[in-house]
Amino acid sequence: MPFGRRQRVAMVGAAAVATALGLAACSSSSSSSTPASSGSSSATGSASASSGAKLSGTLNGSGSTFQTTFQETAISSFKSVQPSMTVNYGSGGSGKGRTDLSSGVVNFAGSDSTIPAAEEANFKGKTVLYFPVVIGPITLSYNLSGLSKPLQLSAPVIADIFQAKVTNWDNSAIAADNPGVKLPSEPITIVVRSDSSGTTQNFSLFLETATPSTWTLGSSSTIKWPGTARAGNGNGGVASAVKSTPGAIGYVDYSDAKASGLTFASVKNKDGNYVAPSPETASAAADGSTISPTLTFHAVWATGADAYPITYQSWVLVYATQPNANDAAMLQAYIGYLLGPMQQMSGSLGYAPLPAGLDSMAKAQLSKITS
Repeated sequence: MPFGRRQRVAMVGAAAVATALGLAACSSSSSSSTPASSGSSSATGSASASSGAKLSGTLNGSGSTFQTTFQETAISSFKSVQPSMTVNYGSGGSGKGRTDLSSGVVNFAGSDSTIPAAEEANFKGKTVLYFPVVIGPITLSYNLSGLSKPLQLSAPVIADIFQAKVTNWDNSAIAADNPGVKLPSEPITIVVRSDSSGTTQNFSLFLETATPSTWTLGSSSTIKWPGTARAGNGNGGVASAVKSTPGAIGYVDYSDAKASGLTFASVKNKDGNYVAPSPETASAAADGSTISPTLTFHAVWATGADAYPITYQSWVLVYATQPNANDAAMLQAYIGYLLGPMQQMSGSLGYAPLPAGLDSMAKAQLSKITS
């Protein structure tokens, strides 16, 4: 785990776990309000989980680095609810999580984007359920000293920076976004992800959506960046590279940016306001998003005066049909916990809680996990 994340977990982990333990004493799981489908072979397991019966076994997950702190805190506090269950989570990027799930290596994947068309065949026609668990902003973190106030950036300027068309900090386009601010003449170093990443997918989707006539690199979990770009593995790797490189700018999730002590820009939103990234402004963006029946959506370039425009969502992906009733019951219990007690402490971890309506929809979907 990168030092920044370890440091942040040390600061907030004790308080968050203590909160979770108190919540767990009141309720074993949010899945308690959602019975299993009538007649499914997982009905007994679901009823056992919802009635507080103890489960035993191991769940393995991997994927989104954005979820890492959220998952680590949940795994620790969930032990008070199901002490005989072991949950493991390995970060490695959303793409790795989806690959591990399709290969049968893990029981669940963390992903910040939906399954791309190019990967659908890997799942061999099996139904995959999407459970949204956290929302958060993608910051434009930068390493510049001596500015009189934090940077403001608009979507066309961000697009040209990451296409290496704007290459110096005192460029007139950046100056136009920052009237009255004396900008340094040093060159810009862009920092991007080296791995297949939901953060990249959502950042590039923002640029593609907000600046369709300017952005030419498309939207994907991997992008062919300009040759001058520096690459880091995971959000932590990008954060570390930005922090150690004067003149650098990179896209980093809010929790890692805060943990690393980075400075980040306010970004001009769809309503024309410069908005700083925060859990509150991410929630405002999610409130302006359209949710599909499968609980897939994106929160970039959403409407709302206070909506931060580069907000992304992260799901837990599982197969609807599990190999046995115990696996189904364990997944219902753990995901129910992520949708219940963990939502109440997500803000203290640097994430935005799910809007209440979306959280209710996700809880209702737990009964679709069968065996």
